Formats: sequence, C-alpha cells, structure tokens
Amino acid sequence: MNFNFAEWIMNPFVLMMLTVFSGMLFGKIKFGKFTFGVSGCLFVGLVIGWWVYRFANTFSNTTPGYYTALQLTKNGVVDKGFFTLFLILFIAAVGLLAAKDIGIIIKKYGSKFIILGFLITFIGAMSTYGMALILPGLNPYEVAGVYTGALTSSPGLAAALESAREHAAQLTEDYDSLSESKKQEILKLLNISQKTEVADSLTEEQKSKYIKNAEAGIGIGHSVGYPFGVLIVILAVNFLPIIFKIDVEKERAIFSTEINENRTSSSINGDQATVRFDLTAFIVACFLGYTLGKLKFDLGPLGNVGLGSTGGVLLSSLILGHIGKIGILHFRMDNKILGVIREISLAFFLAIVGLRYGFYAFTALSGSGIYLVLTSLVVGFLAITIGYLVGRYVFKINWILLSGALCGGMTSTPGLGAAIEAVGSDEPAAGYGAIYPFALLGMVIFSIILHNLPI
Repeated sequence: MNFNFAEWIMNPFVLMMLTVFSGMLFGKIKFGKFTFGVSGCLFVGLVIGWWVYRFANTFSNTTPGYYTALQLTKNGVVDKGFFTLFLILFIAAVGLLAAKDIGIIIKKYGSKFIILGFLITFIGAMSTYGMALILPGLNPYEVAGVYTGALTSSPGLAAALESAREHAAQLTEDYDSLSESKKQEILKLLNISQKTEVADSLTEEQKSKYIKNAEAGIGIGHSVGYPFGVLIVILAVNFLPIIFKIDVEKERAIFSTEINENRTSSSINGDQATVRFDLTAFIVACFLGYTLGKLKFDLGPLGNVGLGSTGGVLLSSLILGHIGKIGILHFRMDNKILGVIREISLAFFLAIVGLRYGFYAFTALSGSGIYLVLTSLVVGFLAITIGYLVGRYVFKINWILLSGALCGGMTSTPGLGAAIEAVGSDEPAAGYGAIYPFALLGMVIFSIILHNLPI
C-alpha cells in the first residue's frame, strides 16, 4: 500500500474537512459561559492555514509532493473558487430566511441604516488615516489596503486597487515636479535607497514597477487586515451584549412583537405558503445574484462600482424571497432546511477564510507588519464601537437588527454568521441586507479619498 502523507495533508478537501471538524469541536469548548460555536472554524483555520503554508514552502523541486505544494502556495492554500461557492450558498440561505420581513424593516429603519452605513465606513477611514499619521514608516498603499481588510470588504478592495493604480500612475507621470520628500517615498517603494541612485525622472520600467508595487501594497494590507477585522466583528457581536448588559432574549421578544404587529397592519408582506425546499428556485437566486454582482455601474469620479458576489446574491435572495413565488419557482422555503444549508456553508466559509489568511495573519505579528495589525484592530474596534453607540442610543435600534447592521456596516459576512448564532435567530440578516449597499458605497468613496490625503 502506498500513501503519500504530504500530498494528502495539502489536498484542499482534506484541509477544509479537517478544519471544519476541528473547528466545530473547538467551538463547543466553554470559556466561562462563552463558546465560539461555528466561529471556531475560523480560529482553527488560521492556525492550520499558517502551518500548512509553511510546510508547503519546505519542499524543493526534487521532493515528492513538490507540485502539490507549489499549487497550494499559488492558490493561497485553498482556491478562491471554494471561498466564493460557500459564500454564495451562505448568503442565499440567510437572504431567503430574512426576506419575509425585509420590507417592514426597511420602511421602519431605512434612513437610520443609510446614515449608519456611511458613518461606520467613515469612522473606519478616519481611524485608518489617523493611525497612518501616528505610526512611523507605513507604506501608504498598505494602509489603504488595511482599511478594506479591517472592514472585510472585497468590493472595497477592488475599488482600492483601481484607485491605487490611477494614483500611482499619476505620481510617476508628475515625478519631475514632486517635492524631494515625495520622490524619496517613491524611490523607497522601488527599493532604491541610495541617494546616488536618485534621478530627475523615472524610466518606463520604474514607472511600471511602481504601479505594480502600489497594487501589491493594497493586497498585502488587505490580507493582513482581513482576519483581524473578522475577529473584531465576531468578538463584538458576542461580547457587546455582555459589556452593555443587553438581555438578548428580551430583545428578541420585543422584536418579534413589533414585527408581528407590523405584519397585521401592513400589506407589504402578505402571508404565503412555504414549500419544503425548491432546489431550482434556490439555484436561480444564487445565479441571478452572482450575475447581478458582476455588473459594474459607472459612478463618474468614483469609477465603476459593483455589488460583488455578497451584495448581488444578498439583494437577489431578499427580493425574490420577499416576492415569494414566481411561476413554478417557490422562494419561501422551510426554515429548518435553509438553516442547515446556512450552517454547513458558513462552517466551510469560515474555515476557508482561516486557511487562506492564516499565514498572513501570523506572519504579520512579527516585524513591521505589527503596525498593520495594530491599525486593523484599532480601525475595526472604533468603527464597530461608534456604530453600536449611535445605533443603540441615538437611533434606538433593537439589538437583534443592530447586530446584523453592524456586520453589514463592516461588510463582514463572517460576522453575520456569528451574529445569527449569537442571537439565536436569522433576523440579523435583515439588518445586514438593509445597510450593506450604503456601507459598500461608503467603502468605495472613502477608499478613493484615502489615496488623496497626505500621509
């Protein structure tokens, strides 16, 4: 019998299943009265992802398993296709679960969610800028990447990359007229440190390299900020009720009463029969949402902006679930079956997040990367804390909805999963869906502004 352990342990299916299994066991461990639940998959994934990435880098081109190791490092441990698949399944399930009351919620809290979405992303951007001014020697492009990572926004990352590309190209074209200090910053990013090498102009090769380095800086900052941004949101939705002494059971009862009263007095959501499960309708919601997420809308100076997979699938599932039935397609399905799909997809999604970002997270804890980690923690903490205080004490939003809205304001899909589990119901998804589009737009706007502020 022949068994190659190295190739087996580096197989993405083995890594995902091992992480979910170990993560669910870890999630059951009690720390006082607290358990991580399905979020344990993220924490275990970070450790396994860090270890297996280091393990893969020990292979030489003459070692059996080298090509498997090479593929693993090239894919970022687990191919992004798996990440997108489980993200879509999770978002579609929670969207259909929350769709029944989305019309009532938007009618009651709509303007508050708009303000909160822009506020959270604004606080995140200003916190990022403040940390860049305080901490020494930070790469401005990495700082902008940390902002999108700390708020876990993939569409924000796309906007930051596009903005960085244009910003870097403009700098290289205007190099001759820049100040000496600005020229030194550019040369530093080009790894030209000797003053004797400083020229009055850049070559075409140097210009191209600078633009690529700027884009790479965005990617590095995002990769470092993302796992810590996720951790902040998950910890917040679990510990804010403890810190501020929120009775979650009481909040759920109040929310349920309010929704039931609004159902009886509103024609927005009529009662519709549910089916056990309609696979065709579920796939249609996923397909239409993914397609919608790929559309780009020209917003003038903001560039081309799209909802991404998360926003597209969430919007389509909320709308279709709200409509209920279209021809032979039934979008109102049994909550228990959708709940199972939600839990399985969330467990794998969180595991993949950990596996893909584990190496960056642990590597960043040493050397100059610690400044990026610190920035992401401060940004995430301030954004979600101020968002909570305004949402809770100014707008008086029920915690059940606010927990999801905070995750939506941070554009954090993993956080939404934690919020759903923490409150014991799917209603946070409605708050998430109501605030997400405005938070996404805020992310794009403030990502572009960050590039044009002096650092």
